[in-house]
Amino acid sequence: MPATYDSTADLAAALRRAAAAHGHYEEEIGHADPRWPDWYAQFMIDESTEPSEQTATKGNT
Repeated sequence: MPATYDSTADLAAALRRAAAAHGHYEEEIGHADPRWPDWYAQFMIDESTEPSEQTATKGNT
């Protein structure tokens, strides 16, 4: 299922959630993630199709 956002504000909020989650991911791996765009994209797709509690605790790669 494709991710859709109702407004620019909703998309911006999703990007902020992805950024926060990705920051935690980079802390776990101990270095900057050069594939961050792929990570953000997968996180945002997952978030749009899974309950928010699962996405928040999911270890995305």
